[in-house]
Amino acid sequence: MSGFRKFLLRGNVVDLAVGIVIGAAFGAVVTGFVAAFITPIVGLVAGASGDFSNSGVNVHEGKTVVLFPYGKFINALVSFVIIAAVVYFFVVLPVNRLMERFKPAPDEPTPVKDCPECLSSIPAGAHRCAFCASPQTA
Repeated sequence: MSGFRKFLLRGNVVDLAVGIVIGAAFGAVVTGFVAAFITPIVGLVAGASGDFSNSGVNVHEGKTVVLFPYGKFINALVSFVIIAAVVYFFVVLPVNRLMERFKPAPDEPTPVKDCPECLSSIPAGAHRCAFCASPQTA
């Protein structure tokens, strides 16, 4: 039981849980925004009567009628694009810039020379070859 408690109280798990809850709340806000503002505007531009979220195509096959609600799909698609754009521009890009800023400078390659005895590559300032132990001249 104590191992499970340590697992739950570890920082990564708590951070992940908070992120999921905030992400779900943000998704609900964006979905509400799209349904309240974006969908009516797109409906007006498209020539619909304002809100097209309940729009669909009826397909008749004999006595069966099937409704394909494309308006709900377009709402979900617009919500997804808005959430993806916000995550990219307000999370991914700033984190990438921050990581680039604190990234260590690349190490410069050490100059090397070839040992005249065994032809192995050794550092240019070496006095003896690490492979054959022959003395090196400067």
